[in-house]
Order: sequence, then C-alpha cells, then structure tokens
Amino acid sequence: MLTDAHNRIINYIRLAVTDRCNLRCTYCMPEQMQFLQRKELLTNGEILTLLQPLAAAGVDKLRITGGEPFLRKDLMPLLAALKEFIPEISMTTNGVLTQPYIPQLKALGIRKINLSLDTLQRDRFTEITRRDQFMAVRQTLDSLLEHDMQVKLNVVVMGGVNTDELKAFAGLTRQAPLSVRFIEEMPFNGQGHSFSGEQWHYLRILDTLQEYFTLEKLPDAPQATSINYRIPGHQGQVGVIPAYSRTFCGTCNRLRITPTGGLKTCLYGGDVLNVRDLLRSGASSAFIMNEIRSALGNRAADGFEAERQNQHWDSMSVIGG
Repeated sequence: MLTDAHNRIINYIRLAVTDRCNLRCTYCMPEQMQFLQRKELLTNGEILTLLQPLAAAGVDKLRITGGEPFLRKDLMPLLAALKEFIPEISMTTNGVLTQPYIPQLKALGIRKINLSLDTLQRDRFTEITRRDQFMAVRQTLDSLLEHDMQVKLNVVVMGGVNTDELKAFAGLTRQAPLSVRFIEEMPFNGQGHSFSGEQWHYLRILDTLQEYFTLEKLPDAPQATSINYRIPGHQGQVGVIPAYSRTFCGTCNRLRITPTGGLKTCLYGGDVLNVRDLLRSGASSAFIMNEIRSALGNRAADGFEAERQNQHWDSMSVIGG
C-alpha cells in the first residue's frame, strides 16, 4: 500500500503519454509550443516496468491523459498491456481523433471517457482551440453515447468566453446519460495571462445554474474532485470541479506522471522525482518504489502548500491534464 505524509492512501495514477496536442486551447498551452522529441518520452516498456510494481502496491486506477493521448502511435498496444494488471483504466481526450478507436476501447473494457469541450458553438470553438475541429468532437461525443460509454464532458469555465453557455451545457443532460462537469479555470496556460478561476469559482457557477434549474445534491464519492447534482427529469447529471479553490485536496489519492517521467505529488507542485531517468540508469524497481515512497513522505498537505513551494508553473499540456 502507498500512503503519503498525511496517511492518505494513494491508489490512482494520472499518466500523460504525450505532450503533443492537435488543439491549441488558450487556457492550456502557448500558441507556439516546443514539443518533446520522442526519445524524451517514456517508452511503452518503461511505462509497464514502472506501473507493475505500483499496481502491486495498490494502484488500481489509471487515467491516461496528454497532450492528446491518441496522437501517440503505440497507444492501443500500451492500453491492452496495462489492462492486464490494472483493473480500471479511464481516458481524457479532446475527441478530435477518438471516434475510430471507441469500439476497441470498449472491447478492452475501457469505458470511462472524459471528453474536453468548452463550447457548443463552432466559431467559438475555433477561437478557444485555434483549430476548426468542432464537428469531429461532436461526432465523437455522439459515438461515445451510442456505444454506451460512461462520458464526462469537461467544460473549463472562462469569464467573458463561455459563461453564457452554462445553461446550454447543463441542458445536454436532459436527453443524454452523461455528466457535464464545469471546471474552474486554472493558472496553467503557459503564457502568463490572467485567468478567471478566482472570479468564476464553483459557487458562482452553481448560482448561475440555479437561475435555470433545480439542483439536487448527489452523495459525494470517496476522493471525488467534483461536487455533483441531478436536475429533476434529466437523464444525466451536472457537477462542478473546484480546481482552483481546491476544496477536495484533503482526500487526494492521486499521483501524476508527466510524459518525460516527472513525478508530481500535486497538480500545483513541481516534479519531485524523475522516474524515466531512474529507469534509464538501470535502477531496480525496488529502488524506484523506495524513491516514490520517500517523495510521498514529503508530500504537501494540499494544493495551496504545494503552490507556495513551487516557483514555476508549466502549461497544462506539459503537466499532463
């Protein structure tokens, strides 16, 4: 079992398999990105070597992120190999390339998909992402629902950009069994620009939704990052994620691994260890696990403490979602 300095059990890994993305969302990355060389990324073999002892230590949940994970050419063989020893694998994707892979994901038993979509308007989508791929993402959403996948629609709320669409997004849950989750914007755009997470915090988002809908609180799942509600008469549900307010930090059960093997014990903290470098130096699995346990022994109590300790914020595309 893995535990941190505050006796929290760690059973969940978020693994970014690439820093590359086919969108350029303004809140996520600079317009001009210097992407990593393939040799800098963890290989499939290194990922499996790293995650097998973590699974033996109790990690039973894995989320694959990016960048955009479907830009990694060897992704599907990696997922098949990981599914051999990790019971629950989920994915976060922007949906541009996802649709053809949905039957394969379902066959592997990977059915929990977080789809990023910040507007329901094509022109606005192009402004936010700097790419005209709205129709591809909507087709992916439709296909995911047709295949009975468990879909969470992630909507980053940005003041002056998409706050006029909260009602429309919540309205999607009337006829579709999906979860629409409104996320506070975070200061990880890599450009030094201002962000609206302080102004459009989760309570304001909820107040806005309650102007249009009756929200009935749902029970909080253990270690949940979202606060969820049902709207009477709707098939799906809505939620808010206090990503900047960080109300959920006290129960965090996650570790993050960046595409280059950086280990993060908190989204707001820096890399505390590089597991790629250890693997390539010939370190044993036992040694690497001891290093990970040592890093967890120094883990910050919450995102605010981690932020105070961190002197530099990368863009979200580098952090890994």
